[in-house]
Amino acid sequence: MRAAVLHEIGQDKLEVLDDVEAVGFGPGKVRIRVRATGLCHSDLSAMSGVLPQPAPFVPGHEGAGEIIEAGEGVSHLKAGDRVVVCWLPACGACPACKRGQTELCLAGFMNAGTPNFKRPGGDVFGFAGTGTFSEEVVVDAGCAVPIPDDVPFDIAALIGCGVTTGLGAALNTADLEAGSSVAVIGCGGVGISVIQGARLRGAAEIVAVDPIAARRESALAFGATRAVSPDELPDTTQQITAGEGFDHVFEVVGKAATARTAYDTTRRGGTLVVVGAGAMDDFLQLNMFELFFDEKRILPSLYGGGDVLRSYERTIALWRAGRVDLAGLITHRVPLADVNEALDQMRTGTALRTCVEM
Repeated sequence: MRAAVLHEIGQDKLEVLDDVEAVGFGPGKVRIRVRATGLCHSDLSAMSGVLPQPAPFVPGHEGAGEIIEAGEGVSHLKAGDRVVVCWLPACGACPACKRGQTELCLAGFMNAGTPNFKRPGGDVFGFAGTGTFSEEVVVDAGCAVPIPDDVPFDIAALIGCGVTTGLGAALNTADLEAGSSVAVIGCGGVGISVIQGARLRGAAEIVAVDPIAARRESALAFGATRAVSPDELPDTTQQITAGEGFDHVFEVVGKAATARTAYDTTRRGGTLVVVGAGAMDDFLQLNMFELFFDEKRILPSLYGGGDVLRSYERTIALWRAGRVDLAGLITHRVPLADVNEALDQMRTGTALRTCVEM
């Protein structure tokens, strides 16, 4: 089968090969025919080494498709079922799951160290234990979440990561209140989803901050009340909040520098929500006095900070009701053979989300 492979960490191009085989099928597993997958910035971060991932590997973790076959012991899925790939499944038995914090379950991360592809030259890993830049993938049955027939594969793929992450950061982690003021730093697909979540909760001011003009224009279309470049943020903060700072600021870039800006832009007693996935050697510096004196809450948000399956269901319900725009997030489409074009679109910021169609 065909799959896009990164041979070494640090390379900026994928090689689309036709000699890749999905492996590991057996009890408790399912084989999925991938129909659509989104390109998430986390894929680029894994390719560059910002996020830890063994190589060679197949990127992609935001996918949807059909079950080809289900292994022994899998009773809730059968061939032909439509599913979204969940890269962070809950085991249901660990301490985090028992506390109701299923997004902190480590079962999915354990899968990342086991190869789920192979080539004549050796083993190949799948990013985040999945690897959806492939025609087929074998995953634990818990990673395959059934979706209704009326949800298109491209929409389902977005729900698999970016939309769930962004909406959840606003609805679960921040628990935004109506009338609040919000700033979102970084307005790609995830940031736009944060904006939609803030709009749903009735935020009075939603300021989108991004250096790319096209993304700022998109942010306004999705519900931002104002869109500014990073250089304009201080003046905008003064105009809207009289310099006090915003009630909620979302950092959706994954860098210490923007997190520090987000902290400084948050009002005393306000909330900074860290959504971007950054590097382990990129340190955010705060002094002990400001932590004590400003009483700003710093809330990291992993995968939307809530129960993933319930978040999927909520997103589908909101999409059906026309309360969130998911189709509009897909600004570009490419076949798997042109996946490097999708990478360039993400790097340059010309795409909110590129859908890779199989």
